[in-house]
Amino acid sequence: MDAFSGLFDLGVRDLLDILVVAVLIYHILLLVKGTRGLQITLGVMGLLVVYYLARILELQMVETLFSNFFINFILAAIIIYQREIRRGLAALGRGRFFLPLFTSSERVNLKGLVATATHMSRDKTGALIVMEREIGLRNYIETGIKLDALFGNDLLLSIFSPGCPLHDGAVIIQSDRIAAAGCYLPLTTSPDLGHRLGSRHRAGLGISEETDAISIIVSEENGRISIAFQGNLIQDLEGPKLLALLRELMGTRRSPSAQAARRSPKPA
Repeated sequence: MDAFSGLFDLGVRDLLDILVVAVLIYHILLLVKGTRGLQITLGVMGLLVVYYLARILELQMVETLFSNFFINFILAAIIIYQREIRRGLAALGRGRFFLPLFTSSERVNLKGLVATATHMSRDKTGALIVMEREIGLRNYIETGIKLDALFGNDLLLSIFSPGCPLHDGAVIIQSDRIAAAGCYLPLTTSPDLGHRLGSRHRAGLGISEETDAISIIVSEENGRISIAFQGNLIQDLEGPKLLALLRELMGTRRSPSAQAARRSPKPA
């Protein structure tokens, strides 16, 4: 009873202390939300669990190893979270504190997306469309022009029109919105591709190696539609087949087709 009665003896300073800690945790979540930092944070939390289990079980060697790691963790955290720290300090300077923590869970209209890709394929309009899944793409969104526009076929066609300044970059889709256009993505360094694929395919494959995103690539040379996911590339996809694969990939975290697929590049 004494322990529970102490809960009702909180003073103004205690409440203020709790509020400050809650706000700090809230903004730390905002810093890593939508970036790869979130997965890194979860990994660090997993290491903490292992460390405390080692202490409970008195595994001295494991405890010593983790103790040395956490001593130098502050320096490592600055290196790991440098982008998130810069973003947080910039937001602090602009006074942008209370941003929404969670985004819409709506998904893009896959039928509309396939129809748009098919239209660009017929016209041989080059395109690179990246769909965010569980790993956030916020770091890559910041390399392009932020739009935050509701997905629309006409808007997507306009972005990839040869006369548009953004047509050479990638479009990133979050949920049911076009987050940004003209984004720069990491190029794959796989030696298996040689010189048979252009930079658009290499970028689409590269982002799929770095994250769990799905890339839809339309070749400017021959209009072929390809999908890159988990470091694999599937080419020569038609409307129904493309739609079925997208539904499978977006419906599960790891689909059977994704696990069984192998990279099979062809000339773009």
